[in-house]
Amino acid sequence: MSRKKSLKKKISEPEKISIHEIEQAESLIPLKSFRSKAIFIALIGFIFYANSLWNQYALDDGIVITKNDYVQQGFKGIGKILTTDAYDSFYRQMNGKQELSGGRYRPLSVITFAIEHQFFGENAFVRHLMNVLFYIASCVLLLYFLQKYLFENLRYSSDLAFLTTLIFTIHPIHTEVVANVKSCDEILSFLFIIATFIFTFRHQETRSGKDLFKALLCFFLALLSKEYAVLMIILIPLAFYLTRKKNFSESLFSVLPFLLILTVYLFIRFSVIGGFHHVESTEVLNNPYLYATPSQKYATEIFVLLKYLKLLIFPWNLSADYSYNEIPYKDFSDIFVWISLLVYAGIIYAGIVLFKRKNVFAFAIAFYLGFLAMISNFVMDIGATMGERLVYLSSLGFAMVIAGLLILALQKINFSFVKKQYLLYGFFTIVLILAGFKTMERNAIWKNDITLFTHDVNIVPNSALANGNAGARYVDLSEMPENKAIEKILLQKSIGYLDKSLTIHPHYVNSLLNLGVAYYKLDQPEKALECWNGAKKLFPNNPYLKQYFPLLAQYYLNEAFQRGSEKKFQEAIVLMQKAATITPDDPKIWYNLGGAYFTIKDYTNARQCWNKTLQLNPNYEDAKHGLAALQKQ
Repeated sequence: MSRKKSLKKKISEPEKISIHEIEQAESLIPLKSFRSKAIFIALIGFIFYANSLWNQYALDDGIVITKNDYVQQGFKGIGKILTTDAYDSFYRQMNGKQELSGGRYRPLSVITFAIEHQFFGENAFVRHLMNVLFYIASCVLLLYFLQKYLFENLRYSSDLAFLTTLIFTIHPIHTEVVANVKSCDEILSFLFIIATFIFTFRHQETRSGKDLFKALLCFFLALLSKEYAVLMIILIPLAFYLTRKKNFSESLFSVLPFLLILTVYLFIRFSVIGGFHHVESTEVLNNPYLYATPSQKYATEIFVLLKYLKLLIFPWNLSADYSYNEIPYKDFSDIFVWISLLVYAGIIYAGIVLFKRKNVFAFAIAFYLGFLAMISNFVMDIGATMGERLVYLSSLGFAMVIAGLLILALQKINFSFVKKQYLLYGFFTIVLILAGFKTMERNAIWKNDITLFTHDVNIVPNSALANGNAGARYVDLSEMPENKAIEKILLQKSIGYLDKSLTIHPHYVNSLLNLGVAYYKLDQPEKALECWNGAKKLFPNNPYLKQYFPLLAQYYLNEAFQRGSEKKFQEAIVLMQKAATITPDDPKIWYNLGGAYFTIKDYTNARQCWNKTLQLNPNYEDAKHGLAALQKQ
């Protein structure tokens, strides 16, 4: 063949370009390789949450970690963690019983806490670091799953995957999950759910038994992290149906091995803590719709769905608490209930239309709605009105939709490719700055209980729990040596919050206990006694009362000694009688009361008191000597 003919052939037959190369050329994101994108996501995740590493423990960390007997045993406690409710140790310490419907079987995160304790003790830095690393790992896995599998056949798939992951990574609503150590269960649940998707898709390609085993193992670990992973039984076939050339029956068939794992998990769960039983709690903080009519309950639950969406769109006034009565009961005359119904009807309709078109964003809507339904109180009572950590999984569906709408908008705009890039860069520069500021600010607020509750009470001023916790923290502040000069001011502030808490929820035991502490520190023992007696009526076996009543009895006894030294014996006797009424099983009080009666020559009462002393403690030698002295009178 001549050179002329060869050249003509090369010109007439253009070089083939792969879809991946076309996509790379069209990509709006300057980072081209997966590795560079993964590094960027990891760096952003670390930068956003680096200031949480020096935080202490906060909120439920004490219940689940620092005061959990099984975690404190390290490796030795893992057996009990696997065979008890997540709050079993707390219930036992409080002389209480299970108060949350369905129980809580989430051993995986608690096991990680026990392992960390074995090696590092109660090192909060290590635990915060692990939360951040787990979070970063889950975000990188998410990027891989979206780019490699879910968005694989879409135009701008690489951009969609990156933007979705970026939105998810930087969203400030995730601060509660990352900055609160206890919420490691949410992070591990998400991580293993994404890992399950990856190995399930990989198995469909390779048909390797190893990949199927990894998928099933990750699914089991996701279930052990949090019960919500049960939704994967629906999401896995849905993902296959929308992204692979399979009919719906073939997609459903792919989930059969996972049903076996789910059965094993349910058997273990039911064996450990029983079924998904309903607990009729009489504590409104664990049963938020206790005082609501059925109509109010449904209306409020619908309204809460709108509040979740608002926080996802505009995550500004964030709070660790939304309990009774921050969100007052709604009814169907409330316009926002109907707005919520219309908005979610629109979302459901969009999901149905996209499903019929086999559009992958039907999966995004299903992911959002599915996990939202799990925490909405419609499917099961979750023991809370709402919580930012609870919408963590659903936020991925939200991030996918937002990323898709951004790409669609850029496609519709009649700009040059370069201008579209600049527009996208400018938009995300602003979003990164705002999200970074809010996330870092929120991390600092999560430093400890004091910073968290004294701040959040201003965000949710009508929450009984937030006011009660803020009041308790002002008591803590009053005890710090550096605050000695303003101790009384802090205690009065504490009383203000605790009084408001009890105005909202008159039967809130913790607020009664802490209000008694505040009054005790202000030398108002009568008011302290009134508060603690009120708590005793509501919760007779509360373990804190065993500390507080002897403390108050000793206060009266000390005052009695002071009156005795001033020769005011009748006043001393009255104070000792109060002490004896508060702690009637304390032989020391009865002995001293007998001594006071002996001093004023009331030998009959002296004898009764010393006999009572010996009844309580037969070896109380001073009481024996007192009775012997009476024989000489």
